[in-house]
Amino acid sequence: MTSLVVCLDRNDDVGRKTGLSTPIVGWEAVRALVTDVGLADPEDSGVNSLLETLRVAQALRDDNEDVVVAVVSGERESMVSADRAVARQLDQLVAEYDLESAVVVLDSTDDEQLIPIVESRLRVDSVDRVVVRQARDIESTYYLLKQFLGDEELRQTILVPVGLTLLVFPILASLTTLAQGAAAITTVIGVFLLYKGFNVDEILTALAIKARESIYSGQVSVVTYVVAAGLTLIGVFVGGLGVSGLDDASGILLPIMQFVNDAVPWVAMAALVASAGRLLDETIRDEPLRRSYLNLPFVVVAVGLVVRGFSAYFLEQQGVIEPVDIPAVSIGATTIASFQLPASQRLAVYVLVAFALSIVGVRLTSRLATGTIDDSEFADRTDSD
Repeated sequence: MTSLVVCLDRNDDVGRKTGLSTPIVGWEAVRALVTDVGLADPEDSGVNSLLETLRVAQALRDDNEDVVVAVVSGERESMVSADRAVARQLDQLVAEYDLESAVVVLDSTDDEQLIPIVESRLRVDSVDRVVVRQARDIESTYYLLKQFLGDEELRQTILVPVGLTLLVFPILASLTTLAQGAAAITTVIGVFLLYKGFNVDEILTALAIKARESIYSGQVSVVTYVVAAGLTLIGVFVGGLGVSGLDDASGILLPIMQFVNDAVPWVAMAALVASAGRLLDETIRDEPLRRSYLNLPFVVVAVGLVVRGFSAYFLEQQGVIEPVDIPAVSIGATTIASFQLPASQRLAVYVLVAFALSIVGVRLTSRLATGTIDDSEFADRTDSD
C-alpha cells in the first residue's frame, strides 16, 4: 500500500514566492523547496508545513511503509480555479503512483477546505494542521475570528443583535431609568435567544410550507386543523373563565388544576377533529393507513380521561367541586340505590376507562391491520420515494 503525504497550499504561496509549478513530488524536491520558500519569506508558516510533511513521511518510512511526498497548490485567479487545480494535480498523482491513502498536512483554515477534494479521491488516514508554537494562541484566535466573520448566518445571529443593543440601550437609558432600559434590553435578548434556541423560525417556515401544500392539494385536514385550533382556543377561554371564577385563588396549584379540568375536554376534542382530518385524507387518497393515525383517537381520549381524572381529584380534595352523585337505577326487580362517588373512586373509574379504551384501540387497530403500515415502514417508503 502506497500512502501520499501531501502538503496543501490553496492560495499558491509556493508558486508565488518561488516561481515553481506544482505538484512537486519527491523527498529531495520538497526538501529543496523548504530552502526556496524559507529564503523568499522566512516568516511564512508554509515553511513549517513543508518540514512537517517531511517529518511525517520520514516517520512512515521508518515503519516500512511506501510513501510518496508531494506539495499541491491551487491557482490565484479564483477559489473555484484553485480547487479545480488541486483536483487535477491529485488525479495526476493517483494515476501515476497508484495511491491508496493520504496523510494531509496544512496550516490554515483555507487549506482545510481542500480536504473534501482529497477525500473524494483517496482515503484520508490523518489530517495534520501545523500551528507555529510561538504564536499558537494568536493564530488560533485569528483563524477563529476569520471563520466567524466569514459565516453570514453567525454574523446575522450575533453581530446584529449586539449592534442593535449598543444602539438602543443609550436611547432607552435617556428616556427611562437605567434599570428599566437594561431590563427591556435583557428581555428582548432573552426572547431572541429562546426564538433561535428552539428554532422557531424553522418551525414556522415548515408549517407555512406544509399549510400551503395542503391548501393547494385540497386536503380535508386543512379544515379540520382550523376547527381544532378554534376548539383549542375555546378550551383556553373556558379554562381561564374557570380560574377567574375561583373564590380563593391563592397559590398556583389550584388555579392550574381548575384550568386543566375545564380545558381538557375541548383540547381532546380538538385533537380528535385533527386526527379525523388526517384519517380522511389517507382514506380519500386510497393509501395504506398508518397505525399511528388509527391509534391516535383512542390515545387522545384515554389521555384526556386520565388528565381530567387527576385534576378532578385535586379539585374535589380542596372542595372546589362536589362528589359525583350516581342516581338510583332499576334493573328488573332489582333497584340500586343512589350513592356518591368520592374522589379516589372517581379517579379509579377514569383510569380504568382510559386503560379499557387503550386496549380497545390496540385490538381494533390489530384487526384492521390489513391495509395499514407502521411508522417505520412509512419512513422507509418515504425515503425510497
